[in-house]
Amino acid sequence: MRPKRNARPALTLRSVSYNLPLVMAYATSQMLDALGDATRRLVFERLAGGPRAVSELAESLPVSRPAVSQHLKVLKDAGLVLDRAEGTRRYYQANPAALEALRSYLDRFWDRALLAFKAAAEREARRQQARKDKERKERS
Repeated sequence: MRPKRNARPALTLRSVSYNLPLVMAYATSQMLDALGDATRRLVFERLAGGPRAVSELAESLPVSRPAVSQHLKVLKDAGLVLDRAEGTRRYYQANPAALEALRSYLDRFWDRALLAFKAAAEREARRQQARKDKERKERS
């Protein structure tokens, strides 16, 4: 029996694990790109206080309601916000999973910086100890 022409390869643990870092990097890149606009960052920061309707967000921002809607669409497409309908209104909120992904991404840089700082501090401590040992030896 011949395989179907348009059949997709089966997902295996190995194929998923291999491609997951690429997917996460792409998703994080989209999130960072979306937050690259100052107005969009303001919209996103307003959502940190909890779910809000477009009209509520527009009241506190220097842009029109349609502009806020456009910014929310970009944030939603990047996975940074979630929305839900309540009657005729839509409420938007920050996506906790997206925040965690961004935090993980940024933590990698922080971890590297801390490790570099630790290594530099340990080198300096060894130098100081060697200097003290040398001074003691010269006095004896």
